[in-house]
Amino acid sequence: MPMTETARIAVEELRNLLTVEEIDTGIFRGAASAEQPGRVYGGQVVAQALAAAARGVDPERQAHSLHAYFLRAGEAGRPIIYRVLPDFDGGSFSNRRVVAMQGGKPILNLAASFHRQEEGLSHAEPAPDVPTPEQCPDFREALAATGQRLPGFLLDRLAAFDMRPCPPVTGGALPRRQQWFRLARPLNEDAVMQRVILAYASDFALISTALMPQGLGFFSPGVTGASLDHAIWFHRTPPMDDWLLYAMDSPWSGHARGFARGAIYTRSGELVASVAQEGLLRVKSQA
Repeated sequence: MPMTETARIAVEELRNLLTVEEIDTGIFRGAASAEQPGRVYGGQVVAQALAAAARGVDPERQAHSLHAYFLRAGEAGRPIIYRVLPDFDGGSFSNRRVVAMQGGKPILNLAASFHRQEEGLSHAEPAPDVPTPEQCPDFREALAATGQRLPGFLLDRLAAFDMRPCPPVTGGALPRRQQWFRLARPLNEDAVMQRVILAYASDFALISTALMPQGLGFFSPGVTGASLDHAIWFHRTPPMDDWLLYAMDSPWSGHARGFARGAIYTRSGELVASVAQEGLLRVKSQA
């Protein structure tokens, strides 16, 4: 199958995965991501929960932040039920709480806030100086060059995206990584779905930044990891059809947890979102 057709199918499947179905008032069902059982990807649950939260909110109000706590590991082969509680609709803001459930048990709690468009004071940290996406290798080529292989399920998860890791950052006190990403083909979706897709992608590689000082990765032998909580602040609608730069760092890890931050920029250098995540990171001794 030609690569363009493969990309088209992968992007359409991603859109279908992140489009939740309303099955009763305030109750939504998110599709399963795989036919076989396995742990569900955290970014999928966050993104589907945001999609459910946005239903029924005035379209003039877009999500400006979300905060999520992962409670249990979900199963990839089963649909997820989302219950939305419409806590608040004020003059400028709306707030929604979402409980994601499988088998009658909550697997994630999420709160999202929506804000109408307003003008105000503005400033933003500039984007880091990195090579352009055309100067960076495809992530599959970069992995092959280092002799690494990703699990098949992860390659399936990334199939809807074109990803280009930037050269490793050396020196400095903080572990850092940067990568370009975009949808593998244009989708031309509305502002709600653009945010939902960004929420999905925001979980890529973020917490593994906290393993860099030890020379480890999320799939290194002996490493067990899982997201504990995840927060996103949307500063503007992210143009998911164009290149976005994900700049990540990790200021701390300890007590079997790691903390990482991310800033997402457009190709022209505009800051579109900020991300923070804490995750469980356990490493078995190799004695």
